[in-house]
Amino acid sequence: MSEEFRLDMGAPWLNLLATRGRHFGAQPVERIPTPEHLRDWLAQVELTPLAPVTDADLRAAHRLREALRELALGAVDGVAPRADQVSPLAEFLKPEPVHLAALDRLHRSAPPTADAAFARLAHQAADWLTGPLRHDLRACPEQDCRGVFADPGGRRRWCPSPACASRGRVRALRERRRGGS
Repeated sequence: MSEEFRLDMGAPWLNLLATRGRHFGAQPVERIPTPEHLRDWLAQVELTPLAPVTDADLRAAHRLREALRELALGAVDGVAPRADQVSPLAEFLKPEPVHLAALDRLHRSAPPTADAAFARLAHQAADWLTGPLRHDLRACPEQDCRGVFADPGGRRRWCPSPACASRGRVRALRERRRGGS
């Protein structure tokens, strides 16, 4: 199991999707298998909650991730969402007061709980999925990956994983060689 976090997908909510690598493959990679790993991941995306992260929080993170995955892939593929796909995300959309501090830079207060951190991720995802940024979403064409990433320039073919790009290029080369024979 790889414990290395993917933080290169373009936004924290997209990085949450990448906490389960090779999702559609025979051996998916779970990058947040424990509450401690979840807390480490939340720290990496600057959402460390003040309260301890629990097993229940881990289950909630996995639920949010899979709800977002369905909606994001649907947005990329041009498939209209169903109500039963939207309601799990809506459960995470809790209002949260914004407290800002002007220090060395503008800071937002830490989320009090993991649920509050999930609410921030859910709001970010909802903003992307319902606004103009949805047009920047792409999915990796590698069938075991299908990782969703931001591609504002519209030039990327694969997700930021070097493995996906390498496999895709090798496959394309083999197909060109077969076609030339």
